[in-house]
Amino acid sequence: MNSQDELSSVAPLHRLAPKSLYIHIPFCESKCFYCDFNSYVANDEVKANYTESLLKELMLIHEAYFPKGDRPRIDTLFFGGGTPTVLPLAHWEQVATFLHDRFSIDQETEWTVEANPGSINDNVLGELKQFGVNRLSFGAQTFNETLLLAIGRLHSVRDIDKSVERAMQIGFRRISLDLMFGLPDQTLTDVRESVRRAVDFGLGHISVYGLKVEEGTPFAKWQQGGHLHLPEEDAEAAMCEEVRLLLQDAGFLQYEISNFARAGEEARHNLTYWHNEPYLAAGAGAHGYVHGRRYENVKSLLRYQQMLAGMERPIEVDLSVTAEEAMEDSVILGLRLREGVNKKAFLAHHGISLHEAFGQVIASLKQRGLLDEDEERIVIPGKYFSVANEMMVHFLGNS
Repeated sequence: MNSQDELSSVAPLHRLAPKSLYIHIPFCESKCFYCDFNSYVANDEVKANYTESLLKELMLIHEAYFPKGDRPRIDTLFFGGGTPTVLPLAHWEQVATFLHDRFSIDQETEWTVEANPGSINDNVLGELKQFGVNRLSFGAQTFNETLLLAIGRLHSVRDIDKSVERAMQIGFRRISLDLMFGLPDQTLTDVRESVRRAVDFGLGHISVYGLKVEEGTPFAKWQQGGHLHLPEEDAEAAMCEEVRLLLQDAGFLQYEISNFARAGEEARHNLTYWHNEPYLAAGAGAHGYVHGRRYENVKSLLRYQQMLAGMERPIEVDLSVTAEEAMEDSVILGLRLREGVNKKAFLAHHGISLHEAFGQVIASLKQRGLLDEDEERIVIPGKYFSVANEMMVHFLGNS
């Protein structure tokens, strides 16, 4: 960073009011073999107790960040998990009623709910729509029945078809589908077929993730024992490239490393993360970023409920983000996007120009052909987009 222009201890970004809210529903009908998310198989009593605690946390969040009686605007609302749709409708109604009472939520709010195919029916879909949900994200993962069993998914290919079709018929216009590649014994043909089936729905958004074997999962145990047969690195790279080409030919733009959308169908909530903007978060294990602090809630359901029974926010980790760290985050997250890092937005968020903060790094990467730049932004060239993480590390500790 230019020594003649010291940065303020508080970045302008950290004075922004959060307009996005993430809510974690940590319940599933079963745990997938690759999943390390904070999720549990639980009975209705546990879900009822959790909902009661969640409402208390949302009240404490409102009190912590907004004036009493204020109904702050929420631009994006995202329910993730777990499988949020396994929460009984009575509890959904409690949460939705509270949100509408304490926050300004309307038809312009992007309200997303994650769902597993087969975990919803017409009644659930209709009620969610009535509450204000206007975007669904289905975790399909693959259209190969054998692979679905191999990764521990409970749904079938028919469940995927039925769930998406019913959601469309009930009136959901914004639907996203998650796919995975690099699965055990998966072939390039399997990947092509899954992408083709997803495209045939006429959806506006598709997310595609490479399998990562996470510590503590059944997959990790099986891999250690030599019982997990994953595609070789070259085969996985070919799958990644095939996905990109197929979706590009179908009219999708790869607007983020793992996300593809038709024009105007980008996930606005996720763009909040990638633009390094503030967001609220509630629920066991949820992560938030508000007023220059990143916080992580306790994962344990028991500890979560105990803390909220005493009207204490269930925060386990609370970290202050320095102005320098915030700049690094803005670049590293922004370079995940096809649009790259916007220079005007960077200046507005940090009170310093992108070149004042990272001029030497930008010049070095440009000279090596690893970064493109125009008057408005810096971007990673398309041919290096799949290995963007290797470019991002150059910005760490260099502000």
